[in-house]
Amino acid sequence: MINTQSFFKNLIKYDIGFFSGIPDSLLKNICAYILDNVDSNNHIIAANEGNALALGIGYHLASGKLPLIYMQNSGIGNIVNPLLSLADPDVYSVPMLLMIGWRGEPGVKDEPQHKKQGRVTLELLEAMEVPYKVISIDTSDEEAEEIIKKASKEALKNNAPYAIVVKKGSFSEYKLKKNETANLPLFREDVIKIIVDNLDDKDIIVSTTGVASRELFEYREELKQGHEKDFLTVGGMGHANQIALGIALQKPNRRVFCLDGDGAALMHMGSLAINGNIECNNFKHIIFNNGAHDSVGGQPTVGYTTDFQSIAKASGYDLVLQAETNEEVVKCIENLKAFEGKVFLELKVKKGFRKDLGRPTTTPKENKENLMEFIKESYHE
Repeated sequence: MINTQSFFKNLIKYDIGFFSGIPDSLLKNICAYILDNVDSNNHIIAANEGNALALGIGYHLASGKLPLIYMQNSGIGNIVNPLLSLADPDVYSVPMLLMIGWRGEPGVKDEPQHKKQGRVTLELLEAMEVPYKVISIDTSDEEAEEIIKKASKEALKNNAPYAIVVKKGSFSEYKLKKNETANLPLFREDVIKIIVDNLDDKDIIVSTTGVASRELFEYREELKQGHEKDFLTVGGMGHANQIALGIALQKPNRRVFCLDGDGAALMHMGSLAINGNIECNNFKHIIFNNGAHDSVGGQPTVGYTTDFQSIAKASGYDLVLQAETNEEVVKCIENLKAFEGKVFLELKVKKGFRKDLGRPTTTPKENKENLMEFIKESYHE
C-alpha cells in the first residue's frame, strides 16, 4: 500500500503542483490530502472531468509545468474530446498526468454501472494512445515514486498526457480535515422520505447516481413498496434530469420528479437551460444541495455558494422554490404538485449519510423493465 502523504510529496518533488478533477471513491484519500494541503488557486474541484483537463491545459500554458488531473474511470467519457482535440500530440501537444481510479476492475466485485467501464478502461487509454502505469495495494512507496518520476519525465519529453491508473486500496487512509458541515436541520434521506410520502401513486421518480438512489431504494423497502415507480440512475452523473425530461415529454399527463444533486447539476449545467426552454408542464426538478460530492468522500462542491434559484429563473423554469425545514419541504411539495409548469426546487441539506446504507438489490435492467411496465400499463392516458 502506498503512503498517501509520501505519494503527494513525490508529486511535489517532481514539480507537479496543480491539481484538478472530480473526486472518486478509490482516490478519496489522496484527493483529501490534496484538498488539505494545496491552496485554492492550484487545486480546483471542477464541474466535470473535461473542464478539469481544460484547466490543466491553461495551467501548462501559463507555467510550462505539469498539471495532474484526477477522475474515476467513468470520467474518461468527459475527457475524450478535450484530450484528443486539444491536448493530443497531433494538436497542441500538452503534457499532463492523469490519475484515474479503476472502478469495475475485472475480477474485483463492484456495482453494475462500473463493470463495462472497468473492463475497457485500459483499452480506451490504448485506443487514445495514452501511455499508462498501474498502481495497486501491492505497490511500494519506492515503486510509486519511480512511476511518478517516469510518468512526469515521459509526459514532458513527449509533450503528451500520461496516465496513472489506480486500483482499489492503493492509498493509505487519510481523513479530510477541511470537512465542514452546514448547520442545516435535515439530511437528504430525511427529505427523500418526505417527498415519497407526499407523492401520488401514478407519479414517476428519476433519481441521480450515488447515495440518493440508494436512499430512495431503501425507503421503498422500508415501506414494503415496489420499485417500479423509480428510475435509479446508477451511472451517468449529471444526466438524470434529461432522462426525466425525456419521460415527461412523452407522458404529459404524469408528473415526473427528478431527484438531482448539486454536484450532478453542476457537471452538466447546460441542461437547466434546455429544461427551462422546453414546453413541459409536468417536469419537476428537485436538487438536493449539500455542497459536497457525498458519495465519494465528501469533498466540497461550489453548491452552497452557487445561486441555483437565480440560474433556474434565468433558464426559464416557471416556478422556482427553496426549502430547508420539514415544514418548508412539505409546503413546497404541495405547491409543486399543484402547479402546472416546469418547477425547480432547491433543498438545502446537510452532507453525510448512514454508514449501514445498503445498495439496490435489483439489477439496472430489472429496474428499467419494471418502470417501463409501470408507465405502460398503469394509469392509461
